[in-house]
Amino acid sequence: MYVIISNKYRAMLAGLDIEVMKAINGEFEVDEIIDMFSNFYYQMMILDITAIKNYKDIRTIQKLSVSLDMNKIIFVLDDDPESSSNAYLSKLISMGIYNFTRNKDGINYLLQHPNTYRDVAHIHQLDELAQAVTEKIVINNNTVTSEVAKRQMILGVRNITEHAGSTTLIYMLKKQLEINYTVLAIEIGKRDFYYLNDKNMISVDQKDFARTLMQYKEVDIILVDLNGFVEEEPVCDDVLYLIEPSTIKLNRLISRDKNIFNKLKSKKIILNKSMLNSKDVLDFEYESQSSVFYNVPPLDERLGEHTLLDDLLSRVGFVRQIKDDKSNTSNKSKVFGLFKF
Repeated sequence: MYVIISNKYRAMLAGLDIEVMKAINGEFEVDEIIDMFSNFYYQMMILDITAIKNYKDIRTIQKLSVSLDMNKIIFVLDDDPESSSNAYLSKLISMGIYNFTRNKDGINYLLQHPNTYRDVAHIHQLDELAQAVTEKIVINNNTVTSEVAKRQMILGVRNITEHAGSTTLIYMLKKQLEINYTVLAIEIGKRDFYYLNDKNMISVDQKDFARTLMQYKEVDIILVDLNGFVEEEPVCDDVLYLIEPSTIKLNRLISRDKNIFNKLKSKKIILNKSMLNSKDVLDFEYESQSSVFYNVPPLDERLGEHTLLDDLLSRVGFVRQIKDDKSNTSNKSKVFGLFKF
């Protein structure tokens, strides 16, 4: 169930006590790795970063991150000063790459306890990244000020199975995000938000959507229910695709579109209202040849807070949702000790 791609650290990886279904050694172009594994099912990949040609160029890793599921890859980092610097690691984290280490103990730990953003947030240099974006834009366009670094995030949500729960999930995401952000929710071509009695959840026609975005440009986050939008996704920074993984809903989905999971490759698939455990999710991924971004259990929308959604939100990029959980201090120090940064 495991894949190993090795180069410089071949001897160390050969000593792992895991069942390896495929192992390759050498230095490869990033396109070669993508071609070999984009349609290859595996539980986890251990990737020696020196096996990627030109890995010090962050754009090479970015190309890999777009094509493969970074939640299923453990990066074994080089000890080169450039590729082990906090600036380099911060760029990896910005791409959703959270599982990296330099030693065998770290690999074994991450195989059992994959990282979330919370586990690597102490490395992420948000201020420096924001400053770099600001400086670049000012150079290319003198009319843009440093305020560009504080940009609005537009997150779309679309049902893939029928009635997968986009309206209710958006409502709960909005309530949870409002602890740390200003948030507006918009539905397009529907009137379901009306029944939630929330003044910051509005319904618009498709023709008015762009004008509404301009009207609320000072809001930190806009959540968009895309189910009434008849065209491709509008200007969203990211989109969550909801699947209710019940047998009847999945069978109806496949009968309607046999290629649906091919269309969803590299998309953020959310199992919503899901009763699946971690083993069930692996089975789902294997049978559908897809990758699940997050598994959301049934939740009560009447509750004031939904802290279970914070991990999902932080993985999407809403870093203020990360909680400083003092009860996990001992575990965190153990994990961070493996990285030795």
